Amino acid sequence: MRSGKGSLEYWVAVVKPGRILYEMSGVSKTVARAAISIAASKMPIRSQFLRLEI
Repeated sequence: MRSGKGSLEYWVAVVKPGRILYEMSGVSKTVARAAISIAASKMPIRSQFLRLEI
């Protein structure tokens, strides 16, 4: 007993204080990259585009 972990019901992303996270779904990679590029040019902070494959 108590040796199994059970089924995965959800996942969590750790976002450190001072970071902003934008998540997109349902669009192609090129559309998402263009949208983030436009938004990043208007923000006074450095930005980075990350892609998560599920």
